Amino acid sequence: MSQGQFKAPGSFSSDDKIEGDSIQHYEKAPQGTSVHSLPVNSEMGAGGYRRIPFSWMKIREHLREPFAEFVGVMVLILFGNGVNCQVTLSKGTAGDWNTITQGWGIGTAMGVWVSGGISGGHINPAVTLALAAYRGFPWKKVPIYIFAQVLGGFTGAALTYANYIHAIDAFEGGPGIRTEATRGLFSTYAQPYLSNVSCFFSEFLGTFILMLLVLAFGDKNNSPVPAGLAPLALYLLVLGLGNSWGIETAYAINPARDLGPRLLTAAAGYGKGIWNFRNQYWIWCPILAPILGAHVATVFYDSFMYTGTDSKITRRLVAPEPLPEMRTAPEQKV
Repeated sequence: MSQGQFKAPGSFSSDDKIEGDSIQHYEKAPQGTSVHSLPVNSEMGAGGYRRIPFSWMKIREHLREPFAEFVGVMVLILFGNGVNCQVTLSKGTAGDWNTITQGWGIGTAMGVWVSGGISGGHINPAVTLALAAYRGFPWKKVPIYIFAQVLGGFTGAALTYANYIHAIDAFEGGPGIRTEATRGLFSTYAQPYLSNVSCFFSEFLGTFILMLLVLAFGDKNNSPVPAGLAPLALYLLVLGLGNSWGIETAYAINPARDLGPRLLTAAAGYGKGIWNFRNQYWIWCPILAPILGAHVATVFYDSFMYTGTDSKITRRLVAPEPLPEMRTAPEQKV
């Protein structure tokens, strides 16, 4: 069986055998491996085939896509939180704002690269929800995708925190001291001069631009990104967003990018301020504003520019071509 292909329940091939009341799948061992070279308790059968229970194959089939989203967001945060820590904790000697935007752009590209061929490389709950609402992405996959994305954000932040914990201690003035000075290394907080409306608008607009370009990248009737180059296009997009719109709210533009690391700061002892900041800022700015921005961008693009029939909006606007048998033959002159 080739990688990524699974047979329908109830069917089996020459690589499958019935043993007792269960069906076992047998996978060819790597070249140069023999039964005699394996431990006594190995599950390698006669003829050099390794036995794999179908129960694991079924579990793997269900977890493969959400696990790709988990890894994609984890990689995004490893690069993004990592560059935040390096620039800030070095007090500017190891980079500046341009370094930070480069780090987040690279993190986005690498996150999509590692997950795109398996799960679609959403790595953003706002993108997942917009695609489910308008582009036919299955709603049944939405909860596990979002859970995996947030968990990936938490894990990436936890690994970054573990790596920089001593640098954080030195920057804060002692072990275990955790203040506002370093909480922004992981999750996002707005500049004090912004009103709440301005905060919301900044995140809404940033995500609107992000989603609008993501849709254009995948539109075969527009200027689609060549195969394999979507990560590069997203790198340039996120780099541009950071350099143009980043300083006011730290451009979350992704609920998982903020919520996952925010949960890590809660576990690390940063106090209730991470939740109480600006009247539960964490809900309405880095979560709700990106979700709304992605929805509005999709409605806008599909209403005025998109011609594909996989959109709920264009299905109502674009009349499908008649089937060949329904086309009327030209009248013949007698």
